[in-house]
Amino acid sequence: MSEFTPADRDYMRRAIDLAQKARFSARPNPKVGCVLVSDNRVVGEGWHHKSGEAHAEINALRVAGESARGSTAFVSLEPCLHDGKTPPCSDALIDAGVARVIAAMQDPNPKVAGRGLEKLRGAGIDVRCGLMQAESEALNRGFISRMIRGRPFVCLKIAASLDGATAMASGESQWITSEDARRDVQLLRALSGAVLTGIGTVLKDDPSLNVRDQSLGPDILQPHRIVLDSTLKMSSSAKMLSLSGKTSVFCIDDRKRHDLEAAGASVVMMDSSDGCPDPGRVFEKLAQMEINDVLVEAGPTLAGALLSAGYVDELVIYQAPHMMGSETHGMIETSGLTQLDQRIELEFLDVTRVGPDLRITAGLRP
Repeated sequence: MSEFTPADRDYMRRAIDLAQKARFSARPNPKVGCVLVSDNRVVGEGWHHKSGEAHAEINALRVAGESARGSTAFVSLEPCLHDGKTPPCSDALIDAGVARVIAAMQDPNPKVAGRGLEKLRGAGIDVRCGLMQAESEALNRGFISRMIRGRPFVCLKIAASLDGATAMASGESQWITSEDARRDVQLLRALSGAVLTGIGTVLKDDPSLNVRDQSLGPDILQPHRIVLDSTLKMSSSAKMLSLSGKTSVFCIDDRKRHDLEAAGASVVMMDSSDGCPDPGRVFEKLAQMEINDVLVEAGPTLAGALLSAGYVDELVIYQAPHMMGSETHGMIETSGLTQLDQRIELEFLDVTRVGPDLRITAGLRP
């Protein structure tokens, strides 16, 4: 028999729904929601809005006031233990007289890692963990990746025709997919801490790589734009450098850095791998920059290199209902895949209609 009741699940679902409210604004912190329940009645609820501001538990306790004493706190992530930009939430729950804490999952941050729950237990609070853990993990997959693997969660976005083409032989590619699909990509960008591309795409398309869809709300943090540009071919007049938000250019030869830095870019020297910034080092650096989720919007060469090297965690492919023929560029370019048993195994996670197109979400098989 489960130690959690159907009512417990309902309250935790509410906590996770609250956490989702900060899906565009909480980074680099995890998204967390909290519900305080006393005598089968919600007496307070809150979520973590933005880094540097009060955590979910604090916001819920402020709403509950004295009603928090003797209550049960449903939290989508283990309450923090350490002093950071805000005081420890575990102390606040103890001081408020909360009698029971149910957490969806343990905090993967090494500064916490179960010690917040242990402190609560030491104060005489009844503590349970693991209710709706999978849902909580999905909510913060990028934060978990950064804490455990030392690199962000990487999603590769591709727009293609039904026969797998991403551009004509001439390079013409705007627009393969529909306006509905392009609007959906705005959501992917808004959910990402960084959007990464290669210099080839920058020189060919001069992309913005920002969030322009105002309907997503006022709390959106623009993603950090990352350009892999070995020898700094990027122009100081590139469109993205005139936009709000940060742009970092990763290179292996920084002799031309002055003009880009004068235009507002940050130039980052990296170790070389086959004449390009080493992708493993790039993602390690992005983790150090507190980036949880990376959306890759790149050409077939870079896309294929990252996928073949195992750095892609998820693919989102927008597929339009038309054929572009054989005189085209494909979705990815790989080398060394000559036998069927060398293929990169994927599994479909979701297939959804977006306007006239399909959005296929796939993950790498373990």
